[in-house]
Amino acid sequence: MDTTGSDAVLARLMHLHPKLIDLSLGRLTCLLDRLGNPEKKLPPVVHIAGTNGKGSTTATLRAIAEAAGYRVHVYTSPHLVRFAERIRVAGKLIEEDALTTLLEECEAANGSDPITFFEVTTAAAFLAFSRVPADLCILEVGLGGRLDATNVIDKPIACAITPVSFDHQQYLGETIEEIAGEKAGIIKAGVPVLVGPQLGAANQVIKAKAQGLKAPVKFFKADWHAAPAETGDSFHYRDEMGKLTLPLPSLKGLHQINNAGLAVAIARTQKALRLPEAAIRAGMGWVRWPARLQDLAGSNLHKLLPEGATLILDGGHNPAAAGILRPVLQGAEPVTRPVTLVMGMINTKDVAGFLKPLAGLVSRVIAVPIEGETAAVDPAYIAATATDIGISGTVARDVPAALAMVSATTKPGETPFVMIAGSLYLAGRVLRHAGLYPD
Repeated sequence: MDTTGSDAVLARLMHLHPKLIDLSLGRLTCLLDRLGNPEKKLPPVVHIAGTNGKGSTTATLRAIAEAAGYRVHVYTSPHLVRFAERIRVAGKLIEEDALTTLLEECEAANGSDPITFFEVTTAAAFLAFSRVPADLCILEVGLGGRLDATNVIDKPIACAITPVSFDHQQYLGETIEEIAGEKAGIIKAGVPVLVGPQLGAANQVIKAKAQGLKAPVKFFKADWHAAPAETGDSFHYRDEMGKLTLPLPSLKGLHQINNAGLAVAIARTQKALRLPEAAIRAGMGWVRWPARLQDLAGSNLHKLLPEGATLILDGGHNPAAAGILRPVLQGAEPVTRPVTLVMGMINTKDVAGFLKPLAGLVSRVIAVPIEGETAAVDPAYIAATATDIGISGTVARDVPAALAMVSATTKPGETPFVMIAGSLYLAGRVLRHAGLYPD
């Protein structure tokens, strides 16, 4: 694997704290003070939390703003192939030399003080954003919200909470109410909050937090709504300002209509930038976000499958994400298109919870390791769990071997449908193998 100058610094930063995750704001606040508080020198900020859909909502809002001619900083996580994907400066991924310099500056300012990897790299992102002019900064929460490193921003122009579901329970709580409470921790006094589709309990928690801070809050369905049009080639959006009929977002899946709708709600609620309808329309076609129902047709991995096969990559890794994948798999016509799920997963995730919504749709699970990830689930366990649920489970040494297995077992006349899912870490390895680097 190719290495860069920033890789060496990132490797050192991994060892500044004994834990990968230790939610707190104190260590980062201290480092930011030493760096001259770059977080206070950013353009208008939109802050986005939630369990599923954060990245797609962020990407859609960015596309809308750039379609209007604005320069946009974006901070997201995790990366898929290269760390630089996390930091987009005025529309472009941060350059390697600049990233290395910034990381070294943060490392020097922090010294040997304990600080987590995400905290110190978030400081580097703020430093990068503070030094390059832009019109908008979109920050995606890393984990939770209340104690996430991005939550040092005092006064964003808007906050958004995408659907909340079960994930990272060891850090955020065991109930939807507890998890929603952590996500709602990004809400600030008087700052408008846009809320995506939620379970009822999550809505109540978010509403209470917003009311306590006198933050105007707009909920899905009650205050804004997005739904597919009858023609199937557009979607309807409505809010207090009126109705729009918009092109479908270029990101695949019906769930992306709600993500796009939330981005539109943010765009129409914030007051810092003028984002006209024309930019909203253009943004729907401009948006790109890798490993979200990404079609790998034409890639070197796709060529391992029989002619006519479909190969889709998705980073979904929790039960809610599996529910989103269901309608995609339902459309695969399993009588003539046997559906195979190639799957790897990190050991903090719920293997059975991810697979159960897919039972009856997936004919076979081929479990694979995740290259370089010591926290990956043993493929044999994934295969056994699939078998217990009623899906044929087997293992392969890697993704290319799994695809070769599909090819070898495809009957004449069949055109297999293959989905690779279960982990963003696996998705990153797949994109590297396929030669498809996010840009």
